[in-house]
Amino acid sequence: MLPKFSKDFIIHESSQCVSCGLCLPHCPTYRLLKSEADSPRGRIALMNGVVNRRIPLNARFILHMDRCLTCRACEAVCPNNVPFGELIDETRALIADQSESVVAIQKSGSRSVLERLLLTRPVRLDRLRRLFYFIQKSSWLRWLQKLSPLEKNKLFKFILQLPLVKLPLTASASVTGMRASGNRWQEIYPAEGERRGEVGLFLGCVARITDVATLNSSIYVLNRLGYTVHVPPDQTCCGALHQHSGALKQAASLAQQNKSVFSGLKVNTIISTASGCGVQLLESGVADEHTQIVDINRFLTATEGWESVEIASLPQKILVHDPCSLRNVLRDQVYPHKLIARIPGAQVVSLSGNDQCCGAAGTYFIDQPEIASRLLESKLSAAMESGARYLVTSNIGCAMHIANGLYERGIEVEVLHPVTLLARQMGLEL
Repeated sequence: MLPKFSKDFIIHESSQCVSCGLCLPHCPTYRLLKSEADSPRGRIALMNGVVNRRIPLNARFILHMDRCLTCRACEAVCPNNVPFGELIDETRALIADQSESVVAIQKSGSRSVLERLLLTRPVRLDRLRRLFYFIQKSSWLRWLQKLSPLEKNKLFKFILQLPLVKLPLTASASVTGMRASGNRWQEIYPAEGERRGEVGLFLGCVARITDVATLNSSIYVLNRLGYTVHVPPDQTCCGALHQHSGALKQAASLAQQNKSVFSGLKVNTIISTASGCGVQLLESGVADEHTQIVDINRFLTATEGWESVEIASLPQKILVHDPCSLRNVLRDQVYPHKLIARIPGAQVVSLSGNDQCCGAAGTYFIDQPEIASRLLESKLSAAMESGARYLVTSNIGCAMHIANGLYERGIEVEVLHPVTLLARQMGLEL
C-alpha cells in the first residue's frame, strides 16, 4: 500500500503541471543529460504514474528522482506555481517507505553514520572540533589516503581538502579583533556601542566545524553594528538533508526542537548564514508570527550603523556566486552584491552562469559525483577566466564544493562567505 499522506498530495499537485516546458531550459539535469525523464515535467509525470499505479516504483524510477538536485529553478519560472520542491520530497519519502523488496536509494555507510550520530546531535561536532584540528595538522589523513579503499573515496577526499578547523569567538574577541580561543560558542555576545537590537544566530550542523569563520564573522559584524547575538546551545540541525532524502518525520522533529529553543529567546529575528538552512528553517515552521528567519546578507544590508565602523579598502575583483536556495527560493540574491559593495574599492562581479546549480546540493556531490562534477566544471572555468582572486557564496555546501574544485584544478581563487570577507576588512583576524 502506498502511504496515503504522500499519495494524495502527489496526485493533487502533480496534476497542476500542464507540461508547458518553460522549466526545461532552467533544469540543470535536463540541460546536461537531454533526457525528458530528468526534467521537472518528466519527473512529475513519473510521480503521477507511480502513485496512480500506471508505472512501477522500480530502480529506474528511483534513479530519475535521485538525479534531481532540488535546486527548485523550475519553481521560480513555473506559471502554474507547481510546488516541485514539496513534490520531490514527498516522492522520496514514498520511496523510503517501501518494503525492503523494492530497490531503494542506497546511502553510503559514512553518510548514514554522519546523519544518525552527528547531524541530529550537532553539539557532538563541537566536542570533536579540537580532535579534528589535531588530525588535520598531523600527517594521518595523508597516510590514510594511500590506503586503496580510501584512495578514490569521494567523502574522504572531500574531508582531506577541508580548510583548517577554527575555534569559536569569545565575547571579548567578537568586539576587539582578538583571536578566537574558545571551544564552544557562548550563549550571549553583547553588542558594542549603540544598541540596536538582539538577534538569534543559527549555527547549523556541519558548519560548526567547516564554516566557523562565517559564524565568527557574523557575530563580529553584528556586535560592531550594535546587535547582541544569542547562540542557544540546544539548537540542532535544520533538517534539510533529512527532508530531501525522504526522512520527513526526522526533519519535522528537528524543526520542532529548533522552534522550541529559539522561541525561548524572545528575539524577533533568527539569523541564518547558510541559505540552504535558511530555506529549511523558513519552510519547516521554525519561525512564528513574532519571529522572522533572515539571511545574514539581507539583514546586514538593511541595518543601520555603518557610519560607525571602518572598512579597509580592497581594490580587487570579487566574484559573487548565487546558491540555488538563495536565488530560487529566498529570492535574496541581490543582497550579497550589496553587502560586498560596502568594501571600498571592491569590484563586484556576478559569476557567469549564476542561474545554474553548481552541483553541491546537500550531499548530491557524494551521491551523484559524476553529474555534480560536470555541473561544477562551468563554475571553475568561469572563475579561472575572470582573473578574480576572491569568490563569495552564501551557502556552506556550495562553498566547499567550489573550493575543492578550484583546489584540484590549481586555481588560486579564495572562496569565502560575503560576511567573512567583510569582517576581515573590518579588522577581524581569522
